[in-house]
Amino acid sequence: MLILENVKANYGHVAAVRGVSMTVEEGEVVCIAGPNGAGKSTLMHCIAGAKKPAGGTIIFAGRSVVGESTEITVRRGISLVPEGRRIFGGLSVEENLKLATHYRENRGEIKNDLDRVLDMFPILRERYKSGAGKLSGGEQQMLAISRALLTRPRIMLVDEPALGLAPQIVDQVYDTLLDLRDEGMTLLIVEQSVERALENADRLYVMRSGLVELSGTTDALWGDDRVGQAYFGFDTQNPGTSA
Repeated sequence: MLILENVKANYGHVAAVRGVSMTVEEGEVVCIAGPNGAGKSTLMHCIAGAKKPAGGTIIFAGRSVVGESTEITVRRGISLVPEGRRIFGGLSVEENLKLATHYRENRGEIKNDLDRVLDMFPILRERYKSGAGKLSGGEQQMLAISRALLTRPRIMLVDEPALGLAPQIVDQVYDTLLDLRDEGMTLLIVEQSVERALENADRLYVMRSGLVELSGTTDALWGDDRVGQAYFGFDTQNPGTSA
């Protein structure tokens, strides 16, 4: 479904992504793990059309999306749940959700989709007319996921879904994401915690300093010392030794 080849991205003279290649198959949950500053979010923005790559190719469903606007990529079936949720706090829950349907052409199906996300997250139905800025962090994450789902994506990009949330809420969020996978949704998730990525994904890419240091199925990588070496940049058995 998604093929990245030698993708590069810069901020001024700083190379944030330095040549990343990866694939996501339809129906998979793929996690990108890595420390802060690894280039994970920048890569997601390139896929979603929020940032133009400096080089490389991004192929979604057989067609390039490089240089396309966020509006076009959403229409094509790519939806981003950004880091930090980025909901519109001054608007109500209802208004946040309805904004997500602005570009949809199948207007007659919007009500059914809206009912579906409100059934998925009953607290949003309870707070439907309330200001989104008054929601808790976990509730805002539910709103951000619902907003993405209302665009009817083929693949959902989820950037740091656990950021700032209590462990119990993180578990609820991941349960929801895995339920979506069971319904056929393809997911690419940025996750700072390698352990959480290994627990929830089918495959894992570990990024550090703008590059993919290690990749493989989570079954194969579970308990593999190379994961820590790739993440931290040194031998986890001999911390003073550079990997």
